[in-house]
Amino acid sequence: MKEKLVAVVAGALLALSATALFGCSSAEEQPTGDNVLVVGFDQGYPPYGYVGTDGEFTGFDLDLAKAVCDKNGWTLELEPIDWDTKDVLLESGSINCIWNGFTVEGREDKYTFSDPYMLNEQVVVVRADSGIDSLEDLNGKTVMTQVDSAALDVLTNEDAEEGGQAELAATFADLQQIGDYNNAFMQLESGAVDAVACDLSIAAYQMSAKPDMFKQIGTLSSEHYAVGFAKGDTERAAAVTETLKELNADGTVKELCDKYADQGLTYDNWVLE
Repeated sequence: MKEKLVAVVAGALLALSATALFGCSSAEEQPTGDNVLVVGFDQGYPPYGYVGTDGEFTGFDLDLAKAVCDKNGWTLELEPIDWDTKDVLLESGSINCIWNGFTVEGREDKYTFSDPYMLNEQVVVVRADSGIDSLEDLNGKTVMTQVDSAALDVLTNEDAEEGGQAELAATFADLQQIGDYNNAFMQLESGAVDAVACDLSIAAYQMSAKPDMFKQIGTLSSEHYAVGFAKGDTERAAAVTETLKELNADGTVKELCDKYADQGLTYDNWVLE
C-alpha cells in the first residue's frame, strides 16, 4: 500500500508541475516556434514599451504586438532585454523579433524588417531653463543618448547626405551613453548633462509628463519604425506587415494611438496603409 501511495502522490506532483508550467493545455496543444512571437523590448521606453503603474508591461508597441498575435492565433511572449544585447538574443533564438520603437534606417542589412509603420525623428531635448535654444547652442555642452540607439548612429555618422550629424557632435564637450532613456532624463533634470538626444516619441512622452521642465530644440533626422526579425525570417515579417494593415483598416491602430495620445503619441505619424 505504501508503494502505491507514493506512486499516486508522485503522479499528482507531476501533474501539478505540468499545470504550473503550461496551464490547462495538453502537450499537443503547446505553441510551437512558428506560432509564438517572442518580443524583445526595452522596458524603459515609454510610450512604446515600459512598466505601468500596476507593475505590468504596457505600451503602444506591446499592445500592437498583442493585437497581431490575437488576429493570427499566435502566442505572445514579452521579453524585456538590455538594448545592447538585442542582436545576441535574436541570433540565439531567445527572442524572434525586436518590437519597441525600432528604427529601420541604417539597419537594413542587419535585419529582415516588416514594412515601416510609424514615422519618427531623432531630436534633442534640454531643460526649459537652460538657455539653450538651438542645436548650435550645444557647442561645448554635454549630450547624452542611449547605448546602440538611432540617435547615437546619427551623431556618429559622418555622411551628412545620409543624415549624419558627426560634424555637430564634434562641437560637443562630450557625447555620453547610458543604458536607458529614463535615466538619461533623470541626468538631464539634475543638471548632470546639458541635453538628451532621443526619439521624438521619447521626447514627447517626457515633455508631456513634465512640460515645465523640458523643451525640444531641434531635429537631427527623420526615420521610421518597423518590427525587426533575424535576417531571412521573411515569412513572419510579411505576416506581421499584413496584419498591421488589417488592424489599421479596422480601426484598432487608431484606438491604440488615442490610448497613448496623452503620452505624446499621434495617429498622424502612422504610415502603413
